[in-house]
Amino acid sequence: MLLAAAILGVAVAVPWVSLSAGAPAGDAALAQFVAAASPADAEQAATAVTASGATFDEAYAALRKGRVYKADVPRGIVKASHKLGDLTFNYQLEVPQSYDAAKSYQMRVQLHGGVGRPDPTPRSSGVGQLAGAEQIYLLPTAWNEAEWWTSPQLGNIRALLDIVKRSYNIDENRVVLSGVSDGGTATYYFSMRDTTPFAAFLPLNGAIPVLRNTSMRVDGELFMNNMVNKPFFIVNGGKDPLYPTTLVEPYINRMREGGVEVKYLPQPEAVHNTAWWPEVKDTYEAFVKEHPRKPLPDTLTWESDLRENTGRAHWLVIDALAPTQKESAPLPDVNERIGAPEPDFGVRVNGARITSVTAGSNADSIGLIPGDVIARVNGRVLPSAMDATDLLELVDQGTPLVLSVARADQSLELKGTYNPTPLPRRIPFFTHARPSGRVDLKREGNTVTVTTRRVAAFTLLVSPDQFDLGKPITVVADGRTVFEGTVKPSLATLLKWAAKDNDRTMLFAAEVPIKVAN
Repeated sequence: MLLAAAILGVAVAVPWVSLSAGAPAGDAALAQFVAAASPADAEQAATAVTASGATFDEAYAALRKGRVYKADVPRGIVKASHKLGDLTFNYQLEVPQSYDAAKSYQMRVQLHGGVGRPDPTPRSSGVGQLAGAEQIYLLPTAWNEAEWWTSPQLGNIRALLDIVKRSYNIDENRVVLSGVSDGGTATYYFSMRDTTPFAAFLPLNGAIPVLRNTSMRVDGELFMNNMVNKPFFIVNGGKDPLYPTTLVEPYINRMREGGVEVKYLPQPEAVHNTAWWPEVKDTYEAFVKEHPRKPLPDTLTWESDLRENTGRAHWLVIDALAPTQKESAPLPDVNERIGAPEPDFGVRVNGARITSVTAGSNADSIGLIPGDVIARVNGRVLPSAMDATDLLELVDQGTPLVLSVARADQSLELKGTYNPTPLPRRIPFFTHARPSGRVDLKREGNTVTVTTRRVAAFTLLVSPDQFDLGKPITVVADGRTVFEGTVKPSLATLLKWAAKDNDRTMLFAAEVPIKVAN
């Protein structure tokens, strides 16, 4: 069966798009693009669309309308698999018997627990007792070779979302990610690595502290502030022997204090199971209904190490990191707990090298800049195993300070007084071993105001649903106007991102690349 083959991830001809004889070449090419069975097929079809003479407006209208979905598709529990690299990923779909191809459906991606087992086959048949409102359920599988918080699973979930959306009529703005136990913990992971496809995250009996356990083999850097972009619905049990409410609530409170929208339903008598589901189900589904995804949000914050294609959040793409950057006051960050004030000289370092200097700080006034390498502090040589800040802390406040610094090909002596400013200590939840960059943005009309940290370049994806393309667009980054002008709708850009996203509600007419002055 052709559709079944498509569900299995096999590229097939799509028989349900019909064209009348003599239809314009542009119509035929657009129909082929819209009906493409995979992103690769869509990219190939884009060439024909461009060559056909189709206009931007014609392509945009066709993509907004979307494909005509086949009515005769498998219903009930559909078992399938697909392959990424050397791994075969099994999964299940649960489709209502009443499925109507003309109607768009809410979809819940449900992640199971117990990911350390060696068996890669599905754990159950369908969603079982966790069924809720009428919707389509996608149930991926994880095991000890591909746990939820690994790069293979990041790619797997992305691929499965695309496969299902090309065969079933899914409401792109009502796709949520939920999970139980290890699956619940994994929803926190995905919220920090790939927020774009999801409307909300719903962890059940999970715990975010698990993700900083070094034995868990978590792939990539995790940035709690990325959770600000989406709402959370959280359930934990008071008598859960693994993740009781007393363990998880301090972190839930940190999320709330940092601006994450959280609905938390503790179950005081519950253990590590979902016996409470009948009482919680209606509230859970009401939360999903009340929180559709905003495909083009006017505010975004995103931080990434750029591994595994994690530099994008909706219409923002971080392209390159800056090795060093002079910093202003620290940005609010869910990842950081504020402790008692400590003297702050105003630098961040990697060994002897200055990676950032806070504007207006003691270090800034003395003349340090990012990239400087400190060789001596008041004549004392910096040992190779020490950070420069460790040696600076041995200097008494208010005393003269002489820094021997290597800057490019120069050797300099910078003089001043050691007078660090007492600042609240910022204690991170997740520590980071790799460089990362962050962009915060806000759109008001055709003006985008951006604050960056350690970012060298980023791209804004411009949608005609969000911007007035007949008027100039202004981008102000870190207090400096970095772009001002009109953008011309591009058919190539529209097709490029439509092939990647397969999303009728998130279409882009232009790219605005921005380089940041560091």
